[in-house]
Amino acid sequence: MSVDGVVLREYRAGDLEAMYALDLVCFEPVFRFSRRAMRRFAEAAGAVTVVAEAEGDLAGFAIVQMEGEVGYVVTLDVAPAWRRRGLARRLMEDAEARVRAAGGVGMELHVFVRNVGAVLFYEGIGYGRIGRVEGFYARGMDALVYAKRL
Repeated sequence: MSVDGVVLREYRAGDLEAMYALDLVCFEPVFRFSRRAMRRFAEAAGAVTVVAEAEGDLAGFAIVQMEGEVGYVVTLDVAPAWRRRGLARRLMEDAEARVRAAGGVGMELHVFVRNVGAVLFYEGIGYGRIGRVEGFYARGMDALVYAKRL
């Protein structure tokens, strides 16, 4: 359950290809970002992009976009070899701390209604369900909306 040897750092432009490749591994096509969208989110003004690196390789990342005083979690990706070791929690804690430091008071996110693992994870780290958006991902693919006060 250890994430020893993992360093969390800010995004650098050279991370984009590895992030895009990891997103292809982590998500089904309907949930994936294009390379262009990934760059736009990671490099946007107000972006909080945290990269987890282990021995020079990308272990995971989180992209959060500041929307006023709220950080919106665009994506959270963890490489298969690093899952169930606490890395997702560590990435979220770091992103939340960065959002607080930027004056943020809360976090929000959407998660696919049938992604039980993600639902349990977010609820386990203090996020509460505040709504549901029909067709958020595609027709018939609703999202649950979660929020957390920081």
